[in-house]
Amino acid sequence: GLLDILPEPERPELDAPYDILVTGIGGTGVVTIGAILGMAAHLEDRGVSVLDQSGLAQKNGAVVSHVRIAAAPDALHAVRIAAGRARLLLACDAVTAGSADALAKLGTGRTRAVVNRDVAPTSAFTLDGDAAFDTGALFAAIREAAGHNLTEPVAATRTATALLGDAIATNMFMVGYAAQRGLIPVSVAALERAIELNGVAVEANKEALGWGRVQAARPEEVSAALARAGMAPEEDAGPETFEEIVEDRAALLAAWQDAAYAGRYRALVARAETADRALGDLALDFACTVAREAARLMAYKDEYEVARLYADPAFTARLKARFEGDFRLTFHLAPPLLSRPDPATGEPRKRRFGGWTMAVFRILARMKRLRGTPFDIFARSPDRRLERGLVDWYFALVEELADGLDERNYETAVALAALPEKIRGYGPVKARSADEAKRREAELRKSWPHPPARREAKAEELIPAR
Repeated sequence: GLLDILPEPERPELDAPYDILVTGIGGTGVVTIGAILGMAAHLEDRGVSVLDQSGLAQKNGAVVSHVRIAAAPDALHAVRIAAGRARLLLACDAVTAGSADALAKLGTGRTRAVVNRDVAPTSAFTLDGDAAFDTGALFAAIREAAGHNLTEPVAATRTATALLGDAIATNMFMVGYAAQRGLIPVSVAALERAIELNGVAVEANKEALGWGRVQAARPEEVSAALARAGMAPEEDAGPETFEEIVEDRAALLAAWQDAAYAGRYRALVARAETADRALGDLALDFACTVAREAARLMAYKDEYEVARLYADPAFTARLKARFEGDFRLTFHLAPPLLSRPDPATGEPRKRRFGGWTMAVFRILARMKRLRGTPFDIFARSPDRRLERGLVDWYFALVEELADGLDERNYETAVALAALPEKIRGYGPVKARSADEAKRREAELRKSWPHPPARREAKAEELIPAR
């Protein structure tokens, strides 16, 4: 019913070729968007060319489509959009849109940019876990290239996923938004017919197109629809201030074990805060780092925690919100007593377990109070010994840093306090990253003005040998 009351969008004139640059990541339907736009233009007897630069399209890599639409075929003399000539940037992915090649196609004051502000990491993230995606820098670059007043950010992924249950609807949602804003020189009817001719997920794509139009013309209706469904497009940005971080992590640790465990965390963080405030540091960089990283090490994912997270009713609620009808659960796990090493890698091989595993999780979750006691059947495993040792190591490290903290070594202290951020993964992967953190610690200690030999000698002992 909403679509019936939407005004038919205006369309830009085709006195010259209208160039649309579509950017995205492989596997999300960017090439399909180019094909839909091309077919829609063809249905209206327009001249059209579509050039896809897919690269690692099947591996979550950057994808760019050059779509050129003209009043007649003989008005097109090239398939590639020239530098500075794009009329519309349809940025289904901002990371790709912020690349040098894509930005070169934009013209200040000429290009309208519709940008998905929900950033998705590209395939580079699989090779570099520290790869940074600075959304502020990305949008600043796009605004500078196209013009601040001509750039429209849209929370497309979160909104489309919340409304339609699948992030794959994002790109068609973006097309609907741009079409309703009068930025695509073909009619909505032609776009819908092109979707039908494509023959893949026809109704879902038409619905995504429609919701994109509603978002552009009647955003309050989208907000109302999300509220009725008990969903929201915006994700919580998470705690930001020192106090918010501490309260958030303390609640996590209380759920992980108990209030006493959270109290141990609070005592360590208070020690870091005292040292920070003694220097007059209002930003509390050292204390904030300790607040984050201590909780990271303390809330390790052992058998009890994995069971607790799966047994949490919120997990089942999220599944039911995402999937309709009957579905089956399958878990891929490597239980320490059942998994054999993979002959090729030497690492534990995961096995498949059915939905009955949820009953086991519920029982195991209630046994978390046995953690660390003589009745803890997992306590002697190398992984659990490593994780307990890392917690002890970090507590000793923070006490040492707080004791000697001053203006000369402050940056080094923050870097040392941030070492757990590099300790990632599970099992052998975590063991390797812990070794790397120890090597990094040794390097940072060389620049510490007052190396405290007393505790430095014991630091290695706190991470048990495997």
